[in-house]
Amino acid sequence: MYGKINAQDIAYLRTLVPPERFLAGDEISEDFAHDELGSIAVRPDVLIDVLSTEEVSAVMKYAYEHGIPVVARGSGTDLVGAAVALEGGIMLCTRYMNHILELDPDNLTVTVEPGVLLMELQAYVEERDFFYPPDPGEKSATIGGNISTNAGGMRAVKYGVTRDYVRGLTIVLPDGTVEKLGGKVVKNSSGYDLKDLIIGSEGTLCIITEAILKLVPRPAESVSMLFPFETMEKAIESVPEIIRSKASLTAIEYMSLDTIISAEQFLGKKFPDTNFAAYILLTFDGNNHEAIKQEYGKVAALCIEHGAVDGYFVDTDERKQSVWNARGAFLEAIKATTDEMDECDVVVPKNRIADFIKYTHEVSRAVGIRLPSFGHAGDGNLHIYLCRDRMPDHEWHSKTEQTFDLLYARAREYHGMVSGEHGIGYAKKEYLALQIGERQLELMRAIKAVFDPKNILNPGKVI
Repeated sequence: MYGKINAQDIAYLRTLVPPERFLAGDEISEDFAHDELGSIAVRPDVLIDVLSTEEVSAVMKYAYEHGIPVVARGSGTDLVGAAVALEGGIMLCTRYMNHILELDPDNLTVTVEPGVLLMELQAYVEERDFFYPPDPGEKSATIGGNISTNAGGMRAVKYGVTRDYVRGLTIVLPDGTVEKLGGKVVKNSSGYDLKDLIIGSEGTLCIITEAILKLVPRPAESVSMLFPFETMEKAIESVPEIIRSKASLTAIEYMSLDTIISAEQFLGKKFPDTNFAAYILLTFDGNNHEAIKQEYGKVAALCIEHGAVDGYFVDTDERKQSVWNARGAFLEAIKATTDEMDECDVVVPKNRIADFIKYTHEVSRAVGIRLPSFGHAGDGNLHIYLCRDRMPDHEWHSKTEQTFDLLYARAREYHGMVSGEHGIGYAKKEYLALQIGERQLELMRAIKAVFDPKNILNPGKVI
């Protein structure tokens, strides 16, 4: 189906960038064959570190003319195979397109290249008293990757997701054409919003080379509280009550004891409390101390009323580090406890989050598979990890298939979605098809065909 890269192709592509930014064949590290989970591995034929829109355009023009598949990659932290070169071909790595180009205080925007890391952007704007709210757990992911998956994170309950903060994009289409979508304006009713179509498209429609992002003023104060519960049921059943309180929370995070202990062991650092089965972590922020105090006082009383054993302020530097370092390490910590794992990044309506967490425990017992979990309880997004724990191949594949079938079927029953923030990539395609049906798939394929008639951009992903 695709043109095989030959010596002539390699010779031409080498002319587009300096030799130190071009690798071919066995020169390419195995790290570029897989993503964070590594459930599928295919090495690209060519790896090009690009530095500019012009370089991306030149590569895409050649690839389009010769029918060569192309995959864009940033940090490779995705979990669904979205940045894996399934068909070989060219991998365009944007890790060195990592410059913050402009901070515009008048329009409350920052313009960045796609390889800027989330943690670098957040630190940069906060030093200047601004705030970029999207906060997915993987802080070493690139902004380009965040946009490509519409990443969410812990603060989505109050601030929304990446889509809510993208004002403009510079993109390169599969034939090498460069287009600018959106801009610094707040409102735009000028035709179809192609920019929003790109967000969450996982590199299947174009390659993002620049982004204009919305900022907000940095909140003057942020307060976090940790509430332990004697049972998982009591913890998760408190979440709907917290939401119904109408308190303005920044984050509502659910953490089970087994996940916390895994993080302790992984980091070699103690969590403030490990005496109870489950914990709810709440964060409040704003500019008015008294208003924040009133909010957390109301919610604290509600948590105690609904079974919390106590409430701790995450206020000292030591406690902040122990709590937030543990929360940030959950994925790697769980991964360290097993020889292989997979993930269910499901999202359900907020009033179903407690029911779904309970159901994961039922599935774990019924199937005979360990399913540690944590999640953004405030927006219904759960991360459930399937742990192999030395199962033989046939047993592992059988049990993962059975577990995914059960979890996604229940998500559909609850009117939820296959992915809350990690995307579909290669790994979750069949479950997306079951959820949205053939007609919606046809519409998606038609959109893909308009942008990419030769299907050379990230083929085999999403649809």
